[in-house]
Amino acid sequence: MSNSQSITATTETDKVPETTSFIKDFLALIKIGIVNSNLITTFTGIWLAFQFTNRNFLQELDLMFYTLFGAAFIIAGSGAMNNYIDRDIDPIMKSKRARPTVTGRFKPIAVLTTSLTLLVVGEILLFLASTSAGIWGLAGIISYVVLYSMWSKRKHVSNTIVGSISGAIPPLIGWAAVEPGLSYGALALFLIMFVWQPPHFYALAMKRTEEYRAAGIPMLPVVKGFARTKRSMLLWVIFLFPLPFLLMDLGISFLVLATLLNIGWLILAIKGFRVKDDLKWATGMFVYSLNYMTILFVSMIIFSIFI
Repeated sequence: MSNSQSITATTETDKVPETTSFIKDFLALIKIGIVNSNLITTFTGIWLAFQFTNRNFLQELDLMFYTLFGAAFIIAGSGAMNNYIDRDIDPIMKSKRARPTVTGRFKPIAVLTTSLTLLVVGEILLFLASTSAGIWGLAGIISYVVLYSMWSKRKHVSNTIVGSISGAIPPLIGWAAVEPGLSYGALALFLIMFVWQPPHFYALAMKRTEEYRAAGIPMLPVVKGFARTKRSMLLWVIFLFPLPFLLMDLGISFLVLATLLNIGWLILAIKGFRVKDDLKWATGMFVYSLNYMTILFVSMIIFSIFI
C-alpha cells in the first residue's frame, strides 16, 4: 500500500515518522473529517429514533455498535473510492496534491481494495442492524460514488445538489436502524442536511474556484460566477428556516436556537453582496456552516433528553 517497506533505517526515531505518515495518509484517504462529521448526524438519527419510540438505547448497544461502525465504514469506503476515481484530476488541484493517491504512497489497486473492503464490511454491519439501514447505506454509496463522483461532478453545474443527497442519508441510516419504517423526524433530518449542504460547499467552491477551473470541474462559481453563487447560497439558507419546525417535539427552546442560527447565517449571507473580499467572506460562510451543523445536531440530542 505504501513505500514504507523500502525504508532501511533501523532506529526508532526513523520509524516513528514513517508510521505517523502512514496513519496520516490513511486518514486522508478515507476522508476522516467527513467520516467524523457524518457520524454526528448518524448518531443523532439513532438517538432521536430511540427517544421518539420510547426505547432505551442502553438495552440495544449492539444495534448502536453495528450502525455507527457500519456507517463509518461505508463513508470511509466511499471517500476512498472518490480518491480512486479522482486520481487523474487531483494533481491539478493544489489543495489535493497531498492526497496519498497523488503522492504515490498508496497505489491505485491498494486504494480500490481498501475501499471495497470497507464498503462490504460496512454494509454487513448495517444489515445486521436492520435491513432498512443496509438499504439506505447502499443508497448512500450509490448516490455518492456513482451519481456524484462518477457522473455529475465532471458534467453538470448541479453536481453539488446531487452530492447533497448522499450527505443527507447518514441520519436516515441511523434512524432506520431503530425504526425501519422511518417517520417525519427522519424526513426532517434528511431535509435539514440536504438544504444545508449547497451553501456549505458553494463557500468552499468559491475558495477553490481556480483549482476547479483548472481541473475542468463545473462548480457553480466556475460556471456562473460569484454573484450567482451568492444568490444561490442566500436562497438555500432561506430554505432552512421552516425545517426545524418539523421537529417541534424537541420543544420551543430548540426552535428558538435553530431560528437564531438561521438568522445569523442569513445576515452573513446578505453581507456577501457588499463585501470587497469575496474569498474572505466565503471562508466565514464555510466556518459558520460547520459550526451551524455541529451546534444544531448536538442541540437536538440535548433537547431530546428533556422531552
